[in-house]
Amino acid sequence: MDTEWRDFLMSLDLSPRGEPRPLGGGDIAAVSWLETDQGPVVIKRDDPERLSGEAEGLRVLRQASTRLVVPEVLGEGEGWLVMEALESAGRAGRDETVLGEGLRELHGVTRTAHGWHRDNACGATPQPNAPLEDGRAFQRERRLLPLARACHDKGLLDGRLCTRLERVADGLESWLPSQPASLVHGDLWSGNVMFTRRGPAIIDPAIHRHYPEVDLAMLTLFGAPGEAFFTAYWDGAMPDDWPRREALFQLYPLLNHLLLFGGAYRGGVERAVGRVENG
Repeated sequence: MDTEWRDFLMSLDLSPRGEPRPLGGGDIAAVSWLETDQGPVVIKRDDPERLSGEAEGLRVLRQASTRLVVPEVLGEGEGWLVMEALESAGRAGRDETVLGEGLRELHGVTRTAHGWHRDNACGATPQPNAPLEDGRAFQRERRLLPLARACHDKGLLDGRLCTRLERVADGLESWLPSQPASLVHGDLWSGNVMFTRRGPAIIDPAIHRHYPEVDLAMLTLFGAPGEAFFTAYWDGAMPDDWPRREALFQLYPLLNHLLLFGGAYRGGVERAVGRVENG
């Protein structure tokens, strides 16, 4: 990170103390931790439109949630984002009950249309969000079919599996009920959840409105939360069709990983397709 960061911080009335320390996980953006006279901050440098979308998502999540910690946006510039730094409390701060309650509260914020007023990104993949009234159509036209075709065009999906994916997408109305669109984080894998001294925190959103299982399925894809999380989230019995919904909403992140990282994820895509097909 070049010295432009210093002038940008000074424009926000933040005086640096020391030099930025690179943070892991910055595969997309350059991410650094910096001590300032107002406390530690995280600095990101990336495409301005991507950072603008992230900043908006953080602000919306902060406004919607009373139970989850969301880092405060301290300033935006042309290709810069500065936000409050959060520190992990380790295992002692792990409260999955509050995480479940907080996510249930977030998903309780609903609107009619699925999507968002602007596109954003999930990792390095552009994420189209043009709204549709029917969530099944949104999942088909904005999520599954574009990524399936992109993977097929790169030779990552053979014709047979691509056809099965298209059938799954075309058949959603036969089993998935229409419902209002929940506010979702949109990229809620375990690495975007932190347990801080102030409570569970969520970072790096790809915000939009869709079925709440978008977030739940991401949480269970790369490591599952414990029973306390689900007890708090469902606040009763889990839906009978949760296993099928879980598989459906894992297809999009699996296809995204296949597109970004290659054939190691093809088996996961095929298994998820089979789970949806078998109900």
